[in-house]
Amino acid sequence: MTELALGLGIGWAAGITPGPLHTLIIVTAVQRGFRAGARVAVAPPLADIPVVPLSLLAVGAMSDGVVRGLSAAGGLFVIWLGIDTLRAARRADPEPVRSGSDVAKGIVTNLLSPYPWLFWFTVGAPILVTAWEDAPVDAVAFVAGFYGTLVGAKLGVAWLASHGRRLLGTPWYGRLIAASGIMLIFMGLILLRGAFVT
Repeated sequence: MTELALGLGIGWAAGITPGPLHTLIIVTAVQRGFRAGARVAVAPPLADIPVVPLSLLAVGAMSDGVVRGLSAAGGLFVIWLGIDTLRAARRADPEPVRSGSDVAKGIVTNLLSPYPWLFWFTVGAPILVTAWEDAPVDAVAFVAGFYGTLVGAKLGVAWLASHGRRLLGTPWYGRLIAASGIMLIFMGLILLRGAFVT
């Protein structure tokens, strides 16, 4: 089943590739533990609910202006997350803190990032449409393989980050959180740059 293999391979690569959501998973897992990081890690399938149908309806129809707008909005949101993380570093405490907004942050970060949109409009939707025409089970296998390895890899990142936090004392924990905030701001700036530089 070629579509399953494609889904597994692409999902794994997307799951371990650094990006705004990847960084947010690490920051959240280090700050609040594996469960909080896992809540962010499961965001992609939820955030993609509007992306996949739209991409299937208009494969290849995304204009440069839409991509730039998504990139700019995503960049600003990720910069805001970075600033918020830097503020949290001042009162850093290795003990986990409960927060109910982890899934929402993950969904917004993923939804405002241009990467899922670009993937589904240029790669995912064409594979899915072709597979569905050949055999619907192949299309289902592609989606299951893709999201299975994507979320699985991100859960692995959350687990590694959360277990590393136990080895840190408060001063180093605060520095790690601050470094993560700076990384988020940097990634936000990259998204913004992509919105305005051709």
